[in-house]
Amino acid sequence: MTTTMNDEAAVAELTLALRLLVRRVRAMAPSESRECSWTQKAVLVRLDERGPATTAELARAESVKPQSMGAVVESLEAAGWVERKAHPTDGRRINIALTPKGAAMRKSVKDAKRAWLTQAVAQLDKREKAALFAAGPVLKRLAEM
Repeated sequence: MTTTMNDEAAVAELTLALRLLVRRVRAMAPSESRECSWTQKAVLVRLDERGPATTAELARAESVKPQSMGAVVESLEAAGWVERKAHPTDGRRINIALTPKGAAMRKSVKDAKRAWLTQAVAQLDKREKAALFAAGPVLKRLAEM
């Protein structure tokens, strides 16, 4: 199956729209979180959503070298957002976990982003909301491919 010029133009327009939306949502986050690198943010999100993990597990999840992830973890630890804890079943391993400060920061980021998006969606008309919400499952499917 070949992509038509119309499909290519639509994909370009969708890419631009998603990029602008992501930028806008990110800009609504508290300033301290905007100073994080992509990898730092990904680690914080992963620890928030999935719980403690080893540096090696985090490195694999983010497709970076363990040494690079070690530096990321050190920077997050210096900020007070993560801490090292003994693995519950294997005394040779160390888990990285969110601190209460890190969990609070993640919650404030999520709350600020969700509040802005909720307010923005409220400004759409009924037809636009329906189209937006219908696109959600399709976008999720694309992200999982």
